Amino acid sequence: MSSLVDHFLFSTGLTNPEEITGASAESTSSGGLLCEANKLTNPGEFLLSLKNTHMDIISGQALLLFFCFILSCFLIFTTVRSRRSSRGAAKLPPGPPRLPIIGNMHLVGKNPHRSFAHLSKTYGPVMSIKLGCLNTVVIASPNAAREVLRTHDQILSGRYFSEALRSIDHHSFSVAWLHPSSPLWRLLRKISVTHLFSPQRIEATQALRMKKVQELINFVSECSDREEAVDISRASFVTALNIISNILFSVDLGNYDSRKSSDFQDMVIGVMESVGNTDLANYFPFMRFLDVQGNRKKVKDCSERLFRAFRGLYDDRIKGNSLQMENKDVSSKDFLDALIDLNQGDEAELNINQIEHLLLDLFSAGTDTNSSTVEWAMAELLQNPKAMTKVQDEIDSVIGQNGVVQESDISQLPYLQAVVKETFRLHPSAPLLLPRKAETDVEILGFLVPKDTQVLVNVWAVGRDPSTWENPNRFEPERFLGKDTDVKGRDYELTPFGAGRRICPGLPLAVKTVPLMLASLLYSFDWKLPNGVASGDLDMDESFGLTLHKTNALHAVPVPVKKRVIS
Repeated sequence: MSSLVDHFLFSTGLTNPEEITGASAESTSSGGLLCEANKLTNPGEFLLSLKNTHMDIISGQALLLFFCFILSCFLIFTTVRSRRSSRGAAKLPPGPPRLPIIGNMHLVGKNPHRSFAHLSKTYGPVMSIKLGCLNTVVIASPNAAREVLRTHDQILSGRYFSEALRSIDHHSFSVAWLHPSSPLWRLLRKISVTHLFSPQRIEATQALRMKKVQELINFVSECSDREEAVDISRASFVTALNIISNILFSVDLGNYDSRKSSDFQDMVIGVMESVGNTDLANYFPFMRFLDVQGNRKKVKDCSERLFRAFRGLYDDRIKGNSLQMENKDVSSKDFLDALIDLNQGDEAELNINQIEHLLLDLFSAGTDTNSSTVEWAMAELLQNPKAMTKVQDEIDSVIGQNGVVQESDISQLPYLQAVVKETFRLHPSAPLLLPRKAETDVEILGFLVPKDTQVLVNVWAVGRDPSTWENPNRFEPERFLGKDTDVKGRDYELTPFGAGRRICPGLPLAVKTVPLMLASLLYSFDWKLPNGVASGDLDMDESFGLTLHKTNALHAVPVPVKKRVIS
């Protein structure tokens, strides 16, 4: 026992009873343990008491160390999480301050493309805005557009659907809105390209386009004889309508002297505007049961009228085919025949509902966008008489006295092509393209675009980017002369048809139709504004929808040119 006591005394640095006594006395003043030990007369009791006290101290220290360890881990975790959060927030695109509930909706006017372009001057080409509950990123530079349309095309190929679109279930059947991974999207895209927009089909319908443009010139000539102003918007729409209706159905659906053509135009524009207009239900899910702005009512009315027209043409063709004793020659079949073939049989690839929605896509894209581009081009030329004279002189030098502009002549008219490109730059048919959706987190020019964010490519702003274009707001076709810039999705400073897998499938038809219509109008007539309106006073206001129109239709007076022969 004495050896244990000695070992204890040695380990504590107390080597004799006097030191213990001194220590005890010292501890007594502080309530120490050795004071209590000094009162014990039995050395065994003293060691047992000391051992228990020593274990209590060790247990308390262990608990303290464990608590400190847990606290340290918690602090490290929260610090790292905080840093990650702050780092992530720093990477989000910059944007204007947000108000509660509405976010940045108060900053978006009746022409969102202009509002976004103005904000982008402050917050940069990749800008974050909040529209109610909807997170949105707006793209406003060629480099950022390349990231969206090419680099991250697959991640950003999804679509955001407006409530107006959902109300007619168009997003479930439309080649423009379906996801590219959908088997139906691939089928519809294949059908459109194979039967309408392949180089072979475009070539095969050249004579048809020439015929319909000549009918336009004949109508304008009659107006000229009567010294009447021509509604350029309506006349070009009827021409585009008859081109696409003959390609699809082999019939004219438009008539220059009939109110029916205006009805078709109103229906198509009605669909475009109601789908593209600002709608509170798009930004506040709890308002989806309401139709505050009437967009759903309007799109339902316009689309149902178009569907009835398509169904009537379809049914008439079925009846006509049943009365034919012989099978129709393959060369004489049109797009509607191809759709009927896909709809019939035990293993039909398309049902009638899918066919109607496909025709709505083709009708809208093939009429409204082409006619509005011709109207904007004519408006710009009437505002810029020098450019008008220059393009007419070029056409005269190539066409001479032949009297008719041929599609093959367009390649020899570089200034005319520059006029068309300049029109696409200043007045893209779809100023924000169609809204895309980020399917996962993605980085654009160093900024984080979170999953489920709506992404808008403001091609209107890209076309007016001062870092890309000199005098961006001026109509100067000369900027394209001697350059290879085109609208086919390779040059991201000029992408009115989009790019990548989502590029407009009707592009090949549009780049044939628009220059032909415009060149024919410019070759066959001189033009002036009615009622003595000066070129500088021409109204250029625009109305926003899914597509961009002149608010007030362009009216111009055609003046016959005697040296040219109109056949």
